[in-house]
Amino acid sequence: VKFNNCAGNKGVRYETNSLDFKVRADGTLFAAHHVQMPSKQLILVVTAWDPQTLGRWEAMVRFLVAEKSQHSGHKPKGRKTLPGDLVQQQSDTLLPWRQHQSANGLRRQKRDWVIPPINVPENSRGPFPQQLVRIRSDKDKEIHIRYSITGVGADQPPMEVFSIDPVSGRMYVTRPMDREERASYHLRAHAVDMNGNKVENPIDLYIYVIDMNDNRPEFINQVYNGSVDEGSKPGTYVMAVTANDADDPTTANGMVRYRIVTQTPQSPSQNMFTINSETGDIVTVAAGLDREKVQQYIVIVQATDMEGNLNYGISNTATAIITVTDVNDNPPEFTTSTVSINPSARGRTDTQRVRNSWMLISTDSLLATLLSAGSRNWGGMELLTTTCTRALHSHFGFSQPKGPRENIQPFAAAVDYEMNRAFMLTVMVSNQAPLASGIQMSFQSTAGVTISVTDVNEAPYFPTNHKLIRLEEGVPTGTVLTTFSAVDPDRFMQQAVRYSKLSDPANWLNINATNGQITTAAVLDRESDYIKNNVYEATFLAADNGIPPASGTGTLQIYLIDINDNAPELLPKEAQICEKPNLNVINITAADADIDPNVGPFVFELPSVPSAVRKNWTITRLNGDYAQLSLRIMYLEAGVYDVPIIVTDSGNPPLYNTSVIKVKVCPCDENGDCTTIGAVAAAGLGTGAIIAILICIIILLTMVLLFVVWMKRREKERHTKQLLIDPEDDVRDNILKYDEEGGGEEDQDYDLSQLQQPETMDHVLNKTPGVRRVDERPIGAEPQYPIRPVIPHPGDIGDFINEGLRAADNDPTAPPYDSLLVFDYEGSGSTAGSVSSLNSSSSGDQDYDYLNDWGPRFKKLADMYGGGEED
Repeated sequence: VKFNNCAGNKGVRYETNSLDFKVRADGTLFAAHHVQMPSKQLILVVTAWDPQTLGRWEAMVRFLVAEKSQHSGHKPKGRKTLPGDLVQQQSDTLLPWRQHQSANGLRRQKRDWVIPPINVPENSRGPFPQQLVRIRSDKDKEIHIRYSITGVGADQPPMEVFSIDPVSGRMYVTRPMDREERASYHLRAHAVDMNGNKVENPIDLYIYVIDMNDNRPEFINQVYNGSVDEGSKPGTYVMAVTANDADDPTTANGMVRYRIVTQTPQSPSQNMFTINSETGDIVTVAAGLDREKVQQYIVIVQATDMEGNLNYGISNTATAIITVTDVNDNPPEFTTSTVSINPSARGRTDTQRVRNSWMLISTDSLLATLLSAGSRNWGGMELLTTTCTRALHSHFGFSQPKGPRENIQPFAAAVDYEMNRAFMLTVMVSNQAPLASGIQMSFQSTAGVTISVTDVNEAPYFPTNHKLIRLEEGVPTGTVLTTFSAVDPDRFMQQAVRYSKLSDPANWLNINATNGQITTAAVLDRESDYIKNNVYEATFLAADNGIPPASGTGTLQIYLIDINDNAPELLPKEAQICEKPNLNVINITAADADIDPNVGPFVFELPSVPSAVRKNWTITRLNGDYAQLSLRIMYLEAGVYDVPIIVTDSGNPPLYNTSVIKVKVCPCDENGDCTTIGAVAAAGLGTGAIIAILICIIILLTMVLLFVVWMKRREKERHTKQLLIDPEDDVRDNILKYDEEGGGEEDQDYDLSQLQQPETMDHVLNKTPGVRRVDERPIGAEPQYPIRPVIPHPGDIGDFINEGLRAADNDPTAPPYDSLLVFDYEGSGSTAGSVSSLNSSSSGDQDYDYLNDWGPRFKKLADMYGGGEED
């Protein structure tokens, strides 16, 4: 084989995909050992690769195997196999199961042939299915063989990527391949007879998808952020960008190269940075980086595969943002040597900083701004001298901002107009970080500052905040508790302080608006919901009359000492006990809203009145808080009993309370539980009352049953009762005689004279006989209608109706009149044809059977006319 990598083939190595063959450095292919060729042709893949560039190139080599002579084991001397002989033996068929015959005539099975890999390019355009190779066994001359393939891509997902003709053994690929989805397939070929019996051992088929350049390089990030110090030397590392290509990295399709497309801004040079084409490392290539001039560069980086070939490769871009970081190359310097400050308001804080400036600050206020160079390498300010007060250092200090837009936090004490009205100080500024190498300038600067303090109205404050007082609960209304006064720090201002309540949840307190004296407005109760841990809190406001007014708040806490003002309450309120003693008892206790020592131990006792209480019940003391209530007698009738019990606490003086507990006495089972009947009896009903209730329920059910039976009997009699006349002629309650009804309310304006009989008959007598108008009444004798009796008998109703019907049928004067109607003349010259031409034949010869074919809508008409003579 011959190969040329355009670089003299220096260091190029060769290898094959078979262990039986090797390739020398000059490209000669030779057998590594004695090889028995199983078929007439052999396909190998020879790979040439460069260890330095990691480039790999593949070529497919097909060998045509010549037949040996039958008379000797080697070729005659001087005879060479002609190329034409090999051409005649060329075939596309692989015989992996070929057998050979030994010298004694017996056939021995040789080892299976290793089929060389089959290479299929990805993204093939077809047509599909596309034949890859043909596989067959030489036993197909003796029997019929069926071929099949198994494995991923055949009968395993992805299914049916490869197929094989079971008869001819031709193997096909059925669709385009994608190396990025799957780079290789391992299949097994099988040969069986028509009965499914294995004829040959399965063989392995390896199919490799040849990569095509169909994927664009993709950067890991679209935006990369890096930084470099200003003044860095050329060759300084800045950052690295990385792009990945999904194509085969061992081929040029997946080999990515980088380059810089643009740089913004192009100052001081348009090529301030360069990039390593293979690693993506960005380094500086020129000097002159200055943060004070250019703080940030935006570099567009392009990644191209095919080893950076712009004509054949596919490219992609990303953005690299390079920030120039500051170094200490500018010493601080005050622009003025003296500054006078007169702040307008105490407590003012300013968060805005002038660019390249220092802030001289107190705890709460911005006092001065001294210009100097500013960066992350700013140094700290130091107070050098003081001329106004010994405590100057305790009032003033310096803090530097971390950035041009961040808050400046003070750390020294606040100044007070009442203590010092002016300050004079000298400040020095210097860099904490040393200047960068090569900077020959002074590292510090000094300035004098005079500060005048302006008096402002300060809020009054309570010296003892929160103030705590202790007193017993229940003190009467109007009692003076304490004086809660505030102090105004403005000694040089004549101002009055007024007091008011800000928060008093229970509205128990009053405060004197002038002197702050606190008095009670109601009785203080420790057991109130407003008390938390025996403490009641109220908040008061102290405000001055300055301009603008200022106010401060103070909290008063009142600790209430408990007194015995709540009697104990018996618990529980209801209980249940058996009607016989010694089966169970009732445990009782007491609850007291007070606290120690005004609660337990409690004393439980029964009152002497009424006497039945002590006769029927007894109390046994268990401990200081609990006792037991039980029956004294041997039997007590079931029911609900109100048992009064006197409970006394241990306060000084003690308080007692007579509480009533409702006890349900009921019959119990052997376990001491109330029975169902006993529970009813315990509800307060005796045996006689229960029997009476049951009898009432039975009577009520009997009455309901009798009523239902009576209703059914009445309904049956109603259906079986015969009528006096035929049900079809029974028109009772159906025919009613009404008076003549005129038009409705909406018809009152109509002219009803047109509907009435004319008074004279002249216009009727002068007309041609037999011709009348519809509103004319014929002349003749009027028939006599029967007169309905005043009290008709039910049997006469049918006769009355029949006689009236006969009279109406024979009355010629009753509308509608059976006469020829006269219509108005419509004129001549009508274009419409005469209706006389519409003749209907009375002859029965016409056939109407076709009406049956017109569908269901004409079925009725077909039944009337299409039935024939029988109908």
